[in-house]
Amino acid sequence: MVRIGVIVGSTRPGRKADAVARWVRDVAAKRGDATVELVDIADYALPHFDEVLPPSMAPSRRPAVRRWATTVAGFDGFVFVTPEYNHSIPGALKDSLDFLYQEWQHAAAGLVSYGVHGGTRAAEHLRLVLGQLGVADVRSQVALSLTTDFVNFRDFRPAAHHEQALGTMLDEVVAWAGTLRTLRRA
Repeated sequence: MVRIGVIVGSTRPGRKADAVARWVRDVAAKRGDATVELVDIADYALPHFDEVLPPSMAPSRRPAVRRWATTVAGFDGFVFVTPEYNHSIPGALKDSLDFLYQEWQHAAAGLVSYGVHGGTRAAEHLRLVLGQLGVADVRSQVALSLTTDFVNFRDFRPAAHHEQALGTMLDEVVAWAGTLRTLRRA
């Protein structure tokens, strides 16, 4: 069975990413074709990326980064939950991606974004970064609006149609993760 990590892509106080990620995990847990686990980047206390060499040339020796690398390497695929900050992803999410290289290779990924306009610009930026890291992102995604899927811009209450979109995206992530598993183990 494939292992999918649902990555909470924000570390900000008062963030909404943790509630959205729990929803993704809970919907995914109803499936019988994958093991799904919540992965909160806030739990790793990663510093700002400042390595001398890129991770493709020399893995970090920092304990927090090594722990992060071990976690990421244990999954076949991911669902990234990201807010949109200034038309992009949060810096903490970018750093969590930048610290690793080999661990991301040949993984599958789906995106769940949120923002005033569904976080779509953050999702597009994230796709560019994932492509450079060798992560195969699926086309289907979930875009949540702060104005219609959150009460008072705070409490997460997704519209019913999002669960179907999430199911479609998970179908693709699970299928791709299973197919790419051979490359990840090579």
